[in-house]
Amino acid sequence: MTESGSGLSAGLSPKGQATATLPRWDPLLRLTHWGVAGVVLGNYALTKEGSSVHIALGWIGLGLLALRLIWGFVGPAEARFASFSPNPMAALRHLASLARGQAPHYPSHNPAGAMMAYALWACLAVLTVTGILMTGASPMKQAELEAAVAAGDWSAVVEEGGDGEENESPGGEALEEVHEVAANLILLLALLHVAGVAVESRVMRRNLVAPMLVPRRRRR
Repeated sequence: MTESGSGLSAGLSPKGQATATLPRWDPLLRLTHWGVAGVVLGNYALTKEGSSVHIALGWIGLGLLALRLIWGFVGPAEARFASFSPNPMAALRHLASLARGQAPHYPSHNPAGAMMAYALWACLAVLTVTGILMTGASPMKQAELEAAVAAGDWSAVVEEGGDGEENESPGGEALEEVHEVAANLILLLALLHVAGVAVESRVMRRNLVAPMLVPRRRRR
């Protein structure tokens, strides 16, 4: 049986019970997944906005996103976009099946998970790009600026136009607003993602977290 929104077959028995194995996530997919999670959490909870570390993590997040998008075309079947194309109606059907305790297994993301993945990637793209445009600086340049200020040399800040809010252009204010909205939205989506994984793992009695943590050997 196949479900719209997933290019791979979902395993079901005649009574609707899932028979297929859990997804096999490859090392690079797991790296990008947990790397992005670490970047988002780190920038939200551990860094100061506009600091060199904050900027560096933003660049790392953008790099991980680019790597994952490339992997979506050249990676193994489970990682390819063709295996989990976004389909809102299929996602709703999957959630309805989950509510009945009959949600099938998918070799890749299920339709609801696929919608969440694309939403998270879109938010991450907006978040990182607006952040880069706001700072206009590389992590090393920002670190040099911070070191100069710490040493009492404010000339670099003056050359950049100062750090007061009165110097911020309307375009800069718009970027900051979009950046803040994207930051809040990606955190909300991440919480919904965690909740969804927890609910499906409990309702269907299958551990969806384990395959993302520990590699699974393919059957011969």
